[in-house]
Formats: sequence, structure tokens, C-alpha cells
Amino acid sequence: MTGPVRLGDLTAPAFAAALGRDPVILLPLGSHEDHGPHQPMGDYVLADIIAERIARRAHELGAPAYVAPSLPYGVADYFGSSPGGLALSAESFRAVLEDLLRGLLRHGLTRIVILNAHGGNVPVIHQVTLALRRETGLVIPSFYLWKVARQIMEQRLAGEGAARFGHGAEPLLSLNLALRGACVRAEAGSSLAPGRVFGLPVTGFGTVSFQGLAVEVPVEFDAVPREAIAAAWEQGGAALGEDVAAALVEAGARFAGLVYSSPGTGTGTAG
Repeated sequence: MTGPVRLGDLTAPAFAAALGRDPVILLPLGSHEDHGPHQPMGDYVLADIIAERIARRAHELGAPAYVAPSLPYGVADYFGSSPGGLALSAESFRAVLEDLLRGLLRHGLTRIVILNAHGGNVPVIHQVTLALRRETGLVIPSFYLWKVARQIMEQRLAGEGAARFGHGAEPLLSLNLALRGACVRAEAGSSLAPGRVFGLPVTGFGTVSFQGLAVEVPVEFDAVPREAIAAAWEQGGAALGEDVAAALVEAGARFAGLVYSSPGTGTGTAG
């Protein structure tokens, strides 16, 4: 496929002509938030790069696929304390996602794959797509890019390096080094000492440790220890990122092919 695969690069008549093949529409969803002192905030840009590669590979495999414009803002969760972050409330994100999906359905597009790139989006995506399935019978899957990338990377590392996975760490670090290297800063930053609430150490996103038990508390990214970032910085690299990106694109393209073989009700045959 040498022509454009992004809807934003096509004229309306050109895409109207492509509708005859009932193509797969890839809808990338990302975020604009703190990914540590070394990585760019906009992981939606990385998702958009990967989405185009998935579309082109899907075309090669016989499944016409096009990329809708990426939604750069995710559901607000733990990053409100970080300068530069922009996010949507769950209510706003739900309304926007539903409008985007209904806009595609209006034109008879029933083969839709969400390419999600933000954990905070997951529950809202499920709510919206489940409601649409109950209403229309249509199954709209969500291919969580970074979750799949982590599984691929863990396979490549053969179970080693578990400490390097986390927010601001792998798998995004090596993927960014491979695909957006100019935006990565050559510094790991200090591993922040954990914040404290009720005198208890913050152990992760929204949790403190109480007598060895995890208890949920309202804390944000500025209070979370970042040992994973330091570990990933020492061990990550562009070569690993290229390898994982290639596998991620292949998996995404083959999944798009599965969706293309289905009438939109999840009954396609895995190949």
C-alpha cells in the first residue's frame, strides 16, 4: 500500500470510493500527560505512528484499513499535578468517544478497531462499546497497544527485567527510543522517594502500604516512586523498541484482518 491510509490525507470523494470495500477503521486513542522526566508527554503521537504502520501492513495482508485522526486526550486519572498535562473527564471522554463511533457507524462502517494507548481510557471504552453492542449488536474491540507491547517485550526478555516495566518506563521507553528518539531526553531523573499519607508510604498509583496491605488513597504521579524509570533507562534501547514495534504492528494488522473477515459481530475466523 503506497497511497494514503490516514483519513486526514484523503479527500471525501476518495474515501467514499474506498467505502465499497467496507474497510477496517482504526481509531487511535492516547493521552497527553507526564511520562517521566525523559519521555515526551504525547503518547498519542506514538500511537498514531504505530496505527499508520498497522494500516499499511493490514492492506498488505488483504484487509483494507484506514486510520482515523487520533484523539490526543485521555481520561484524567493520576497526572493532574504534572505541568503540561491535558485530559478529559470520564464524562467528556465518554461523550466524545460515543460521538466518534456513531459518526463512523452513520456511514455504514461496521469494522472498527480502537487502538487504545492510555490505561485510564479502558473502563470508559468498555462502557461505550458495551452499550453500542447492546443497542446494535456490533462488536467494537479495543486493542490496547501498550498492554500488548508489554506482553511482547516480556516474551523477548524471557521473564527477565520485571522491574523495568511501569509508567514512564517500559515498554514506552524503548518504543520511543526507536520511533521518536529525538524527543527522548538523555537523563533518567532522580528516583523520587515515595510520598506519604497518614505517615504511610505511597506504593503506586493511588495506593499506600498499611501493614503490608495496599489501601487506596487519592494521590497523584508526583508522590509515586519511580524506580522503574531508572531501571528501564539502564536497560532499554532502540533495537529492542524496533523489534517490539514490528511485532506489535504485525499483531495489530493480523487482528485487523480478523475483524475484516467478520461482519462486525465478532464471528470472524482467526487466521
